[in-house]
This record gives sequence, C-alpha cells and structure tokens, in this order.
Amino acid sequence: MPQFTVDDLHVELVRKNIRSLRLTVYATDGRVRVAAPLRTPDEAIRAFVAARRAWIRKHQQQFEARPKLAVPEYVSGETHFYLGRPHQLHVQPAAGAARVVLMADDATLALYAPADSTREQREKALHAWYRARLKEQLPAVVAQWEPVVGVRADTWAVKRMTTRWGTCNIRARRIWLNLELIKHAPHCLAYVVVHELVHLHERLHNPRFWGLMDQFMPDWRAAQQLLKSTHLKPCS
Repeated sequence: MPQFTVDDLHVELVRKNIRSLRLTVYATDGRVRVAAPLRTPDEAIRAFVAARRAWIRKHQQQFEARPKLAVPEYVSGETHFYLGRPHQLHVQPAAGAARVVLMADDATLALYAPADSTREQREKALHAWYRARLKEQLPAVVAQWEPVVGVRADTWAVKRMTTRWGTCNIRARRIWLNLELIKHAPHCLAYVVVHELVHLHERLHNPRFWGLMDQFMPDWRAAQQLLKSTHLKPCS
C-alpha cells in the first residue's frame, strides 16, 4: 500500500472511486489512513493531513491511553457479551465438533468441545454461534425498519469487520453488518440497520442524511454513543 509522511506522521494512502477525502485513525495500533478520490493531487492530500495533524495526534493519544483488552482464550470463567449483557463462558468436554449453547439462566454460554480442542476451534465455535443468532434476529429488525425508512435493500449479509459497524453498497443495494453487533444491546443493531438504509436515500453524511436519521429514529444518538465506547467506527 502506498505511504507518505507528513512531519513525523506515517500515512497510508488508498485511492478509490469516491468524491471526498476520508481520514481514519485505527484504534488498534494508531495507524493513519487516507482514502482519496482517484484524481486528487498528492499535494492536496498532504495538505489535508497536515491540517488535521493535531486531531490525529489527539486520537492516537486517546487510543494509547485506553486499557488494553486481554486476548480471550475461550476457556471457562471468561466473560463474553451477548445482546449487551455479560455471559460467563463454561467449557465442557464433549465429543464431536465444538458448539455453543445459551443456558436456561440466560447468563451462561456453554461451549462443548473435545478436551484437546484448540483456542482457534473454540473461538470459531463461539463466532459461529454469534453469527447464527445475528442472522436469526436480523429479519425481524429489517422488517420493522424498512417500511419506516421507506427503502429496501436487496441483500443483507454478516461478516467480521475491523473498522465499520456496517457498510452499504448503494449501487448493488447490498448491506453488510458487523458480526460484533450481536454482542451489543438490540437497539444498536436497529440503529446500524437504519443508518445503512438511510444511505439508500442519501450517500453522504451530510445535513440531509442526519436529518433523515432524526426523522426515522429520533433516539439514534443513544445507540451511537454505546457503539462509540468500542474501538470501531460507528458506521460508514
């Protein structure tokens, strides 16, 4: 990936078929990336970054000050979130492929796996369970909000993303949702669904876009604030 330097800032550059410059500071490692329209001159990109140098440093320092999250091992006693609430993981030895079950107390996730299972196998089982739950709950959320927003997406899909809660391909009318949403309160999923649907009315994050958000979901800011507590960007 092309890179350039502005003072002591190392910046990754991605050129895309977009209309305006976009700047991202990654919380995971403080990397800086600029997405630029295909024909934007290099000098304009450098000036764009230089003008935002203080903002970039501020966010890098905020990310550095955050407590580092422990890498989960997917073993008994760990806490994993589901629908905004903490659930304790209980790993039990069992033959066959690893699988996860939500226990009747609605506070425990039982992960059945062979005694010699690896961390990766247990992680895969939990993510598969999360994916199934999100796909199970998504149709009702979409059915509730598409009539409110007045548009329909042709395709809804789920995948793991590192920098977005959702993305919308306007031309294909395809919306992708981040698997991590299943860990948050249900209102957060509804917010991202509405946010991406509104992009079918308005591509840009401009006053018209936010006005439509206020019209269709007046309390969207509460969900946005919840999602902002994580390292991901709220939406695209």
